Amino acid sequence: MKETPPAKPAAAKSAAKQPAKTARTAKTAKTATSAKSAEKAVAKKAATTKDAATKKAAVAKAPAAKKTAAAAKKTAAGQTPAKKAAAKKAAPAKKAPARKPESRVAMVRRARRINRELAELYPYAHPELDFTNPFELLVATVLSAQTTDLRVNQTTPRLFAVCPTPEDMAAMEPERLEELIRPTGFFRAKAKSLLGLSAALRDRFGGEVPGRLEDLVTLPGVGRKTANVVLGNAFGVPGITVDTHFGRLARRFGWTAAEDPEKVEADVAAIFPKSEWTMLSHRVVFHGRRVCHSRKPACGACAIAPLCPAYGEGETDPEKAKKLLKYELGGQPGQRLKPPADYPGQPAAPMAAP
Repeated sequence: MKETPPAKPAAAKSAAKQPAKTARTAKTAKTATSAKSAEKAVAKKAATTKDAATKKAAVAKAPAAKKTAAAAKKTAAGQTPAKKAAAKKAAPAKKAPARKPESRVAMVRRARRINRELAELYPYAHPELDFTNPFELLVATVLSAQTTDLRVNQTTPRLFAVCPTPEDMAAMEPERLEELIRPTGFFRAKAKSLLGLSAALRDRFGGEVPGRLEDLVTLPGVGRKTANVVLGNAFGVPGITVDTHFGRLARRFGWTAAEDPEKVEADVAAIFPKSEWTMLSHRVVFHGRRVCHSRKPACGACAIAPLCPAYGEGETDPEKAKKLLKYELGGQPGQRLKPPADYPGQPAAPMAAP
């Protein structure tokens, strides 16, 4: 009988299996460690590649930026004065500091001071139309529309020699009257107005020029401006004459913002005493014709420049501005052929014979 080998104890089996299990665990750990190391290597390589690309881009960009700056500097250095001026002009201009708002009281005080300064500058201010009676002044003022007072003054001597009264003028042939006043321009329309107002004076006012604004403005060709000229200078009734010169200066002085003559008249009348209205009109018109011109004011030669909000609109250089002065301030003849005795300038010359 064959003898069966004795069975191995359980402890011995476990001890035999343990080395195999340990070997498998070690192999798994080693695999995990290897995988982790591989991941780190890939990440490190990617980071190194990114840093290299960034550095390369920066290196490539630096010369380009340097080249662009050098090109810009070279272009600026090679610009002509005209191009530099154009570039400077194209640049956004700096805004002028806002002017401090002026109160009504301050404006009125400044306006009245301007009037006083103008009175010292033009103590001889007067209407610049030649006339000897209200009718002549009325006719001359109607003729002064769209022309100069000088041209009217050169035209009226022949006219009044032919028709010195409203009755004489109303009886004239239109063609004859048109020929006499032709030098003043718009002679057909003006002849129609003169014939109409002469007939109205003859028929409604006994051949006399009325001394009320309400009556004067009913005459053909007569508005508030003409009526105020006649009332202020022929009848001594205060009035503000708003012609182109007066309106322009009233706006430049900040007395009004209106363009309509009647609104300008109302705004200015609210600033000055009524007793000043007529002479104020003469002074402002004198200044507008001699100094404060429409296109190029002589700011540098203006006695009231410190009081004027519009200073700087014209020539500010004193020597250049002085050359812009007109009439007696510029050493030239005035507009009247027969100026007042206190006028410091030269009389105007009569119209040359045709």
